Amino acid sequence: MYEASVGLFVPYLRNLSVLLDKGVAYAEARKFNPAVLLGMRMAPNMYDLAQQVGEACRHAVVAPALLAQCEPVALPPLEHDMAGLQARIATSIEFIESLPRAEIDAAAELKVFFRLKNGTELPFTGRTLLLTNSVPQFFFHVTTAYDLLRHAGVELVKKDFLGRK
Repeated sequence: MYEASVGLFVPYLRNLSVLLDKGVAYAEARKFNPAVLLGMRMAPNMYDLAQQVGEACRHAVVAPALLAQCEPVALPPLEHDMAGLQARIATSIEFIESLPRAEIDAAAELKVFFRLKNGTELPFTGRTLLLTNSVPQFFFHVTTAYDLLRHAGVELVKKDFLGRK
């Protein structure tokens, strides 16, 4: 359970940080404000890049916290600036790496409730939370962030997403 949560979220959050760095470098090389990238979206009713990063962090923080039976770290309000998003990613990584492995590994059958933004609570076991909600949601938002940067012209390839050298 630990490897399926913390073991996935941490490296891909680090990869997401690198993607944002590449977005900043791209913007600076072309002499435009990198914050322009953060407002990009695939469709009018989709989250923009900053919100995609925010949601990836939220899922990466909340799921392991629920599995460890502790309160998730309070992330600051989402800002549309690269430094703020990088800080959010770093805070998320630091928090989830601090969670106890034994409690997370023992949480497969633990009854947990994931709270949606509207306050609705969805019941899960630890295993179903990860497999049917948090991991898919996390990768949806990280992938969409990658796609938005790619669409903007940032030179990214699959290994940037995967983080493999």
